[in-house]
Amino acid sequence: MIPKPETFSLTLDRGVVTITLDREARLNSLTFEVYRELAETFEKLDSYDEVRAIVITGRGKGFCSGGDQDDIIKHLLGKDTPTLVAFTRATGRLIQAMRECKRPIVGAINGVAVGAGAVIACACDMRIVAAKAKFGFIFPAVGLCGADMGATYLLPRIVGLGHASELLFFGDLIEADHALRIGLANRVVENGEEAVRVATEWANRLAQGPAFAHSMTKQMIESEHTMPLAAAIEAEAQAQALCMQHPDFAEAHAAFKAKRPKKFVGAPE
Repeated sequence: MIPKPETFSLTLDRGVVTITLDREARLNSLTFEVYRELAETFEKLDSYDEVRAIVITGRGKGFCSGGDQDDIIKHLLGKDTPTLVAFTRATGRLIQAMRECKRPIVGAINGVAVGAGAVIACACDMRIVAAKAKFGFIFPAVGLCGADMGATYLLPRIVGLGHASELLFFGDLIEADHALRIGLANRVVENGEEAVRVATEWANRLAQGPAFAHSMTKQMIESEHTMPLAAAIEAEAQAQALCMQHPDFAEAHAAFKAKRPKKFVGAPE
């Protein structure tokens, strides 16, 4: 049984965990406690075999408006360097946990995603975006550099160096159609409800698929980023050999020969 979080909503249905940030009146801004509990949750989800895919979204009109001005920002003013580094490491822990989680994560970006919210969106493997949603890496507007929580690692990989530099230097808000053009959004849909519906549909497809192979795919996407080509090809050769030894590989062949639907290990009925 997955522990019930105190600072956000979590449900499990047919292999799909849905995490809903739940501070609607504050546009789902983050507190110290939300950061901690989100990181702990993503660190633990790999240990539950029944979890095969994850959706993360926000309640109401916002996805996540970043660190809360009252619950976080005002408490950081005037603090010494060790205290501030401890905080920034704690926020980065969440992004690392999302990227190291072997389950694919689909972001349902139902509304504004700025600051830390934009980086959380980047840490998802795929993003379904509502037409009225906006992204903003707004760190320069508050006197901070764009390198926060892994943003300068993730964003250039998603949209390329030029687009990432523009977003991180200027901190401008961009709309959903702009995000789609540069590759930050995988799909743009009519509204937040549709974003959640489509993200859940994608997650359900993933949950029915080969979980071991999906986990290997995510691991390879992460680890090959800094490899030379020869090392990447060798890593993929070994990864694929492991997948070929998994029962899902034999099941796909048997289903093809019998002209029946595939039933991968652990897939929900």
